[in-house]
Amino acid sequence: MTEGLTFEQGPIRPPNESRSLLLRFTRNCPWNRCLFCPVYKGRKFSLRPAAEIKADIDAVRKIVDDVTALSRGIGAGGRVDGRVITHILHKGEYSAGYRSVAVWMHYGTNACFLQDADNLIMKTDDLVTTLTYLKQQLPMIRRVTTYTRSRTVNRKSPADLERIRAAGLDRIHIGLETGCDPLLKLVKKGVTADGHIDAGRRVIDAGMELSEYVMPGLGGQEMWKAHALATAEVLNAINPHFIRLRSLRVPKRVPLYEQLEAGTFTMQTDDMLAEELRIFISALSGITSTLTSDHMMNLLEDVSGRFPEDKEKMLAVIADYQALPDMDRLIYRAGRRGGTYRSTRDLAADPATYKKIKNLIEQVQADNGEAGVEAFISEMVDRYI
Repeated sequence: MTEGLTFEQGPIRPPNESRSLLLRFTRNCPWNRCLFCPVYKGRKFSLRPAAEIKADIDAVRKIVDDVTALSRGIGAGGRVDGRVITHILHKGEYSAGYRSVAVWMHYGTNACFLQDADNLIMKTDDLVTTLTYLKQQLPMIRRVTTYTRSRTVNRKSPADLERIRAAGLDRIHIGLETGCDPLLKLVKKGVTADGHIDAGRRVIDAGMELSEYVMPGLGGQEMWKAHALATAEVLNAINPHFIRLRSLRVPKRVPLYEQLEAGTFTMQTDDMLAEELRIFISALSGITSTLTSDHMMNLLEDVSGRFPEDKEKMLAVIADYQALPDMDRLIYRAGRRGGTYRSTRDLAADPATYKKIKNLIEQVQADNGEAGVEAFISEMVDRYI
């Protein structure tokens, strides 16, 4: 019987949490003013009562027990192997939440990501109570992570942050986006560079891991260099555990699109973004962070590694892209945005795919010119927003 075995989940999670259990502690975003963000626009923020969150945790516990019993019943001995997953995913009687728990058990990550955008806005007592209950009911969980905002962190005392860490929150994801104060004000981020630094240090001092998200392209063609250098300066001051790149895209549904249409904001081209990224990485120093480019919106996925030892390797990846002939850069961009390429090395690895993409670009050029090629590439990457 699976009646009542449901719980609430939110709309997004970081790519690196794709195999984590997703539990919704708050709904939507309490700030929701950032000009570049499409996720929560038109949705009202609300806190979830601790009792409601606990009921969801109870539902997950029941699903875990139900899946385990199902596994034993079909001869898998309690393991969530391919037979169990196939059975659950191909039966219409199971809810999306039920299936997500089964897949989480199959992956065996023992990780949990708490949704939505800013869970540290909860009262400390409520957050500690629900975190404690989560670990009690699901003791197999070994890592708990969540999104929050720098401004929210700065409203918590060091003692509160330490309590939250002790209750089981291991890692915090913060949208730094930029360290450039004029740009932070322009995009209505609601925090200053100093505020970002203070929050990052508070998280680390409390014993939690910290992921800071950076948005290449956010400065546009008008402020790109100030964006790159100031962001590196802030990260040098924080030394987060992780720096994650999320390149800017501006679909029509985000407020920044109005500035794009009005001509007051000009998008960086991919070639410009590569140079911005070079300047940014060159300016990172004195840190031991791991940088990742784990999103399809990023042009160069293999710009990744740990500082300081991998810095030159990351710069070499950018240099390899910048050294490509014009047509090869177009082919790589189209292949990357279409999900075919992950590295510029892929261009030579598969001549048949290279030729197919080249022929496609030449056809688009013939029909619609260079602007048509750019529109074609943009349409492909915007699918991932």
